[in-house]
Amino acid sequence: MDDGDHPRVLISNRQDLPLDEDGLGEVARETLRREGLARAELSLSFVEEDEIADLHQRYLDEPGPTDVLSFPLDDVDEEGVRIVGDVVIAPRVAARNNPNDLEGELRLLVAHGTLHLLGYDHDGDGARTRMWERQERYSGVRAP
Repeated sequence: MDDGDHPRVLISNRQDLPLDEDGLGEVARETLRREGLARAELSLSFVEEDEIADLHQRYLDEPGPTDVLSFPLDDVDEEGVRIVGDVVIAPRVAARNNPNDLEGELRLLVAHGTLHLLGYDHDGDGARTRMWERQERYSGVRAP
């Protein structure tokens, strides 16, 4: 049952572009709620390009920056709250993806990264369609 503190989204903003942290946190919370995870927690980090490039190389063995990475954890804390993992987003990369609507792109990436934590993927047409429908519904933004 949702006790008012859940889903919980812990936000770390380690970059300097202005963004709506509260609104982006709400996208993550709404995604968790609508996926049936009222008692859940995730961390959402906004980072510079060099930090995400390092993570991209270290964990996926792929060079260069990317827009979003998800690191699933799927653990349960002592209070029975499901810890789903970490979503890391590079707003400067997102700005290049969609220079006309950075806020919309960030909303889409938050929903996208959160869905990855919950086991969704976009390998194959059917899986991609299911994930894209959900991320558009939860973010309010249509993916290209």
